[in-house]
Amino acid sequence: MAQPKEQNYANHAKFVPGYHFVAFGILMLNLAYMIYKLARNFSAAPVYWGMHVLVACALLMLLFYMRVFALKVQDRVIRLEMTFRLEKLLRSDLRERIKDFSLDQLIALRFAGDEELPGLAAKVLNEKIEDRKTIKQMIKNWRADHLRV
Repeated sequence: MAQPKEQNYANHAKFVPGYHFVAFGILMLNLAYMIYKLARNFSAAPVYWGMHVLVACALLMLLFYMRVFALKVQDRVIRLEMTFRLEKLLRSDLRERIKDFSLDQLIALRFAGDEELPGLAAKVLNEKIEDRKTIKQMIKNWRADHLRV
């Protein structure tokens, strides 16, 4: 089995071409075509083409919500995983502050290696750094996550 490519800040974003480009592109073209047909045939069959436009919108919404729901579940799992990691790796004074981490902070910190995590976590809490991008850029020892949605 091929070894996954080394992951870092520059290449960690995940795009699934079939989802992000093909499915989304087809549904956008479908919506545009249905709007065109509604505009061209409005006087002849507005209800018929209007329903097609509504179905095209619903399909796009389904695609969007499928992604959002999957990401929300992933965020909850990351929060749980990071809580366990932090409980194991942080010294006792910082362990008491685990509840103070925001979800954005936990999501960004998940990429930090075990050796680096305690110091980076303390810095993020003490300096109140909330921005995911900023936190990810501070990571020196990147811990890859190839199982992301």
